[in-house]
Order: sequence, then structure tokens, then C-alpha cells
Amino acid sequence: MTIAIMIGVLTAGGVYLMMQRGMVRVVFGLALISHAVNLMLLSSGVSAWRAEPLAGVNGIDVSADPLPQAFVLTAIVITLAVTVFMLSLAVVSSDDDTHNVPPTGEEDAP
Repeated sequence: MTIAIMIGVLTAGGVYLMMQRGMVRVVFGLALISHAVNLMLLSSGVSAWRAEPLAGVNGIDVSADPLPQAFVLTAIVITLAVTVFMLSLAVVSSDDDTHNVPPTGEEDAP
């Protein structure tokens, strides 16, 4: 139940931030939504506590499935890379809104 509430809170916060005007807020919103998806993947793969999947210690029938955890770990790495890339694009393109256009809509010839 706690994980479901946390997924809802993260999704709501992410959607709220993505509806804002600033590019950095959009990036943070996307990061929050990706964390919500990671929690959803992890909670769907781990329905009950199971033993560690160590060879020779626990049997296969009582060991946890490491595949959802591998998916989430890969998704975290990809999300971090995409977040860094989008933040760098936000920094580079931060001066795009400072270009003044006259009220007539015509721009000056270069």
C-alpha cells in the first residue's frame, strides 16, 4: 500500500512539474515520473519477500527473481543519462527566450 501511494505521489508531482513553463522543471518532472515507473516495475516483480538468489545458499524455488531488479537498475542508469542530457540542453538553450520580437511580428534583417 505504501508503494502504491508513493507511486501516486511521484506521478502527481511529475505531472505538475511537467505542466510548468521552465525547461528545468520539465526535466525534474520527467525524472519523478521515471522514478514512479521504476517503483511500479519493482513492485510488480516482487510481490512477496523471497530469499536472496545466491548459488548454493538458497534453492531456486525460494529465491527472488533478479530480472525486475536488473530492469530497474538499467532504467535508473538510462534515466540519469537522459536527465543529464536534457539539463545540458536546458542550459545551452536558456538564451532563446531573450530574443525580442517587435509587436508587428517582423524581425530585423541580419
